[in-house]
Amino acid sequence: MKIRLRLTLLFTALFATLLAAFAIVTYLSYAENREDEYFKRLKLQAANRANLWLEAKVSPSVLQLLHRNAPNTLTEEEVAIYDTSHNLLYHDAAGIDKVKETPGMLDSIVRLKELDFHIGKLQAVGFLYEHANKQYIITAAAFDQYGLGKLRKLKYTLIICFSIAIILTLAAGSFFAKRALYPVSRMVKRVEEITATNLDLRVDEGNRKDEIAELAITFNQMLNRLENSFDAQKQFVSNVSHELRTPLATITAELELSAIKDRTQEEYKAVIKNALADAKRMARLSNGLLDLAKASYDPSEITFKPVRIDEVLLDARQQVLKSNPDYHISVVFEQEIDDADNISVSGNEYLLKVAFMNLMENGCKFSTDHQNTVNIIIEPDFTILQFTDQGIGINTADLPDIFTPFFRGSNKSFADGNGIGLSLTHKIIQLHKGQIFVVSTPNKGTTFTIKLKHL
Repeated sequence: MKIRLRLTLLFTALFATLLAAFAIVTYLSYAENREDEYFKRLKLQAANRANLWLEAKVSPSVLQLLHRNAPNTLTEEEVAIYDTSHNLLYHDAAGIDKVKETPGMLDSIVRLKELDFHIGKLQAVGFLYEHANKQYIITAAAFDQYGLGKLRKLKYTLIICFSIAIILTLAAGSFFAKRALYPVSRMVKRVEEITATNLDLRVDEGNRKDEIAELAITFNQMLNRLENSFDAQKQFVSNVSHELRTPLATITAELELSAIKDRTQEEYKAVIKNALADAKRMARLSNGLLDLAKASYDPSEITFKPVRIDEVLLDARQQVLKSNPDYHISVVFEQEIDDADNISVSGNEYLLKVAFMNLMENGCKFSTDHQNTVNIIIEPDFTILQFTDQGIGINTADLPDIFTPFFRGSNKSFADGNGIGLSLTHKIIQLHKGQIFVVSTPNKGTTFTIKLKHL
């Protein structure tokens, strides 16, 4: 069921409930007032009849004749007068006697002074009437034809008005629901136009104040993220293709040239050496891409647990030195560590080790002495790591882009690389809700600072 129809039905049901309650209350209130008024009128007519009979001594036959010819006579009215000994003194229609007074009924009237009751469709009243210091029991019954007719007309009027009101409410509800949801319909049509090829399109945000505008704003923000993600993916694929194409082309060319004619053993060794270097470069690129993909995962998909930063640093140092025996890496503790929690963070040990290895390798790779120093500083809430080298430094113009994937600065001729290491490190630190800063002076050195909140 569509929201428009659901809103219309809910609105109509609510209005119908309120209207039905109003109609029922109106009908019952009118019915109760009519009944009370008719009981009062019936008692008054009976009292007047008794007064004529007792005061004027009008004979029963004359009184009955007057009753039948009176213009305001109640329909099917009959009046009976008894003394307190239950003797019938007067009756309008003794042969009919619809009330059929019993001794028990008469005793109840004497005890209660007045009694209202129904006999089929007739309303009946019994009451004590005093005249000349004597008490009489008067009963009267009649059919309120006029009042019940009006009540019946009121019922039909309420039913007809209720039906018309419901029909009008359905129509009005449908119209207003359509009008209220028009921005949503317009948004749906706009969204249908948005595809992977035109992610720059946006939905109309309306007045930017109501809930629908809030939905449109949120949707546009999601489109911004998707567009950025698609653009980054395109750039990523393009850069990967470019990076892989170069070593593949070099290996292919080397092997093709070596296959053209017979060469000496030394020449074959040179070709194999060059091909092996390119293969290692591709292997490093592949490993970097895998690590970058892993660092880009949703944080909820990565296992975090308490890890000691110093242990991860020493493992990273050992791994770098194992692959590069000519590198020199020093780890310096600025102060003694009394509490293990002060050097521990909640993180992923593998990813942190990859980040630290990248910074150590970068520091050594871009330094003529291949040295890098790591300082560990403990603060009340944070663990700070400083990776310092005395290398060629980074040009000021390159600093804003050093964490961009595949970006290589103007110093790329100094050492091989693929532009993944620093961007990967940046992602890993962000994943751990930390911060990374860089300060560099060309030809003097570079310092990368990492700030991680400890346990």
